[in-house]
This record gives sequence, C-alpha cells and structure tokens, in this order.
Amino acid sequence: MQLLLVLALSISLSLLPSISSSSSSNQLVIDGKVLELTESTFDTAISTFDYVFVDFYAPWCGHCKHLSPELDKAALVLAELGAPILIAKVNADKFTRLARKYEIDGFPTLKIFMHGVPTDYFGPRKAELLVQYLKKFVASDVAILKSDSDIINFVEAAGTDFPIYVGFGVDESMISNLAIKYKKKAWFSVAKDFSEDVMVLYDFDKVPALASFHPNYNEHSIFYGPFEDQFLEAFIKQNLFPLVLPINRETLKLLKDDDRKVVLTILEDEEDEKSKELFKLLKAAASANRDLVFGYVGFKQWEEFSESFEITKRTKLPKMVVWDGNEEYFSVIGSESIDEHDQGSQITRFLEGYRERSVIQKQISGQSFMGYINSLIGMRLIYIIVFAVAVIMLLQTINKEEPLRVGTRDTDDGGSSSTSPAESKEVHRSGDKED
Repeated sequence: MQLLLVLALSISLSLLPSISSSSSSNQLVIDGKVLELTESTFDTAISTFDYVFVDFYAPWCGHCKHLSPELDKAALVLAELGAPILIAKVNADKFTRLARKYEIDGFPTLKIFMHGVPTDYFGPRKAELLVQYLKKFVASDVAILKSDSDIINFVEAAGTDFPIYVGFGVDESMISNLAIKYKKKAWFSVAKDFSEDVMVLYDFDKVPALASFHPNYNEHSIFYGPFEDQFLEAFIKQNLFPLVLPINRETLKLLKDDDRKVVLTILEDEEDEKSKELFKLLKAAASANRDLVFGYVGFKQWEEFSESFEITKRTKLPKMVVWDGNEEYFSVIGSESIDEHDQGSQITRFLEGYRERSVIQKQISGQSFMGYINSLIGMRLIYIIVFAVAVIMLLQTINKEEPLRVGTRDTDDGGSSSTSPAESKEVHRSGDKED
C-alpha cells in the first residue's frame, strides 16, 4: 500500500512541470497587454514570438515607473501590426539569472528580441515614438511597391520620424545591402510599377531614379546614378539628415556615425524671423556642398554648447565655424561673423576660405562631441559621487554618536539625509540608462 502511494505521488510530481508549462504557454499571447515574464517563461516567449520587446526593470526604479504607462499604450498598437510585437517586462532585481545572462547593469534596460536574438534599444520611450521605432525594426528591409496606391500608402505609413527612400525602376538587389545597413535609420522601398502622375508628384523625369524624402522638413532629393555601391551609399548617407540640421542633444546622436565636418552656424535665437531667412541661404549652400553637414544652434536655446566655440553674450552673431564633431573646430580668417547685409555672399566667402585652408584651428573649450551626448549622464554621475561621499560621511558621523546640533533640519531640504538605501540605489542604476 505504501509503495502504491509513493508511485502515485511520483507520477503526480512528474506531471506538475508539464501542467505548469502548459498553463504558462497558454498565457503567452499577444493581446495588447504588457506580459510579465519570469525565468520559467522567458525562453518560451522569445522562441514563440518573432518580435519581443523586453523591459528589464526594478520595482524601486523611478524611471521604470514613468516608462510603464508608455509601454501599456504602445502594447495596444503593436499587437495589431501585421507582424505583431509583444511587449514584455522582467523584474531583473528578482530574476537575477536573466539579468546576468543579458548583462543588465542599469534600469530600465530595453532590448528587442528578433527571432530570439537580442538587440539593445536606445530609441525614444514615449508611446507614439516608441511604436514608430519598433515598426522600423520589424519592417522588411526593402518594401516592394506594385502600384501608385502602394507607393502613396507606403509613404504615409512610414510616418515622419525617418527619411524615406523609394527606388523607381530600380532593381531591389541594387539597394538591398545598403537597406540592411541603414535599416534602423531610414525606410527603403522599390516601385515596380507607377504612372506619370507619380513621376510628377515626386518630381523625377526619368528612370531609374532613387528618391529620398524628409517629411519632417518637407525636403526631397533625386539620385539618377551611377547605381554603384560607392555612389549609392554616398547619396543615402548625405540624405539621412535634412539640409540644415538643428543641433540639440538628440540630433548630436545622429551625427556620431557620420565622418563629415559640420558647418555650424551659431545664432542668437534660432526661432526669430531673421534666423529663418538665414536658414534658406544655408540650405542653398548645403545643397551645393553635400560633403559637409550644415547645422545651426541658438545661443538662447543652448548656451552651454555655444560657449564651447568662444561665444559669449557680447559676441556678434550669427557666427560660422567648421567643427570636426569632436575636440577641434576651425574659424575662417576674415569671416568671424555674418552681418545682416548680403548674407549669401558672406556664406560663400566663408566656405571658399575653408576650402582654401585660410583657417585658424582651435580647441573647443567645453566638452567633446561624446561629452555632449552623455552630458546628462555625466552630470548624474557627479551627483551620484557627491551623494555617495555625503552618505559615507553621514555614516561615519552616526558611528561616532555625535549629538544633534542646531540646523540639522536643513538637511531634509536637500533630501540627502532622508534618502533610503533603495532610493540611493535607484539614483545610481537608473541614471545609467536614462535618455
């Protein structure tokens, strides 16, 4: 009798994993909700679904809490795609084996698993932009368009966040390798059939032609060949940016993979009417000098960055320099600033002076290019170090059992004395991953 009970118990225990697995498997569906994964369901999820976007979070992390409602909104949209994307979360503080396996060193850490293969995600976190970026990840490398309506629908569906390339009468094989290389930065397609109305709409008069569009900036450009990798790639790279790029922390990230020099125009205020008139002239210059990136920044909009180029409140603006994107920049002799009269000629003289090497080479006085990209993180690191030193000193004071003194309430205003160990951990770890 006891033997039968033991056998029955053994059989029951052996069935438990399969029952649990079956139950877990039934829960793994893309239904527009964010799925909470565990160590037992994680591998099943990334092998079951082609695309899984995973938020590795910690319950105490403030940035994780802010991100959570954005993921909830994005999950609803991404579940309805032709190639649906599952949004999932993993408590990396609890499931440490997964955290170690995927080298999670800060929160939140975001990864997209495509057919089980992880790729780090550093894009935007607001729901609408997150959806656009993830749609880009799962899209085909080159979309095949077979009619006028296909072309119009493709351009509309692509949205305004990425440049768009459409090859008219171009064989898919001509651009497929470059489409794979620049997939995360642009949309690519080839139109197999189209009417003369489309040629008028997109402003080209012969084929083959590769058209690029920048919906956000209302710009487009046409490439007629030669259709060889060297020339095609040059055209694609040159049109990843608008003709004149506004310089801010986000656009600086776009420049890090581009080896061209930046013709930087520093203005008093990039939003006033005088600046807008100057932008038209800069666009014309940029169109004729595609081996350079043209950008602008307003002293009012980003004073710290502008000061790196010897700009102060007393400097006569606008001023143009050529920046290598890192530590050095060049002033053109005789073109220290641009006055309000005949600015087109002054821009031309500036570019001629740079081409003729009539320049003074200088070092930027502030951070390097990468320094500006990471400036927010860098400042947080300084705060973390100061905070850590303050905590150590506080602990030493407590250990010495010094009596309370007048004015100790002032520390509450700074927040340092009331910060819990979990909160200090949050400052350190979440700051590493904040945009």
